[in-house]
Amino acid sequence: MRVTLLGTGDTTGTPTVGCDCDTCETARERGLERTRFSVHVENERSGRSLLIDFSPDFRYQFLRDDVSLPDAAVITHIHFDHLDGLGNVFRVFDDLEVYAADETDPETGQSVAETVRTDYHYLDPVTVRPTTPLEPVRICGFDVTLVPVDHPPLVCYGVAIEDPETGSKLSLTGDTSYDVPDSSRAVLADPDLLLADAIVPAHLCDYHPLGGRHDGPNGVPRTFGTKHMTREGALALAEDLNAERTRLVHVAHYYPADEAFEEPLAVDGEQYGL
Repeated sequence: MRVTLLGTGDTTGTPTVGCDCDTCETARERGLERTRFSVHVENERSGRSLLIDFSPDFRYQFLRDDVSLPDAAVITHIHFDHLDGLGNVFRVFDDLEVYAADETDPETGQSVAETVRTDYHYLDPVTVRPTTPLEPVRICGFDVTLVPVDHPPLVCYGVAIEDPETGSKLSLTGDTSYDVPDSSRAVLADPDLLLADAIVPAHLCDYHPLGGRHDGPNGVPRTFGTKHMTREGALALAEDLNAERTRLVHVAHYYPADEAFEEPLAVDGEQYGL
């Protein structure tokens, strides 16, 4: 499989509009960017491809990186930076299958699949496929499994993508705290490539109203507030999952400039062959 990181940023991206912080200025100077989150996964044998999340930057990402339009998509949760690009289907796609979890979210009274179907009812090309978490489904020749993660107050899912012919595996944590359930960790484990949410470094937890939580043995918080992992938390999870390679995504411009583009933090446009 060929994996292209179309969007590696958080909800505002880097550079952030109207921001002249050192990190955003450094990104502009170096021609680097982290647009809103999205990942393209191509089955090179068949030429079919799968998109994980529809970034609001969909049009720009696909023009910039020149990847094929997806044959199917997975939506991990209903926050706008992962979903609102779906409107780009209009006049671009003839048909598109969109897979999303079928579990009812107590916060909204709907599953992710139902929300997608309701909010984008006017998009005739879209066929929503409600999907049961922790049960693999064959999409574009891959075995794809949605796994529950921890992103309160909404339900959210990570994704494991395996090629049944080559055995290669891509795991995405989704937007989550470090408190990923054991059942989900088991599905995500042993990937060739892990894409892990790492919104900020742990030392910035001092500036969050809720601080940090899920401290490691050294007292360093692995969760920033309640919804996202710190860099240190993401790397600890990568070790727990026995990831062969890890790239940190959903990265905010709050990283200090001297840390913001260091390994293993990803930037847009990276490609990996698994």
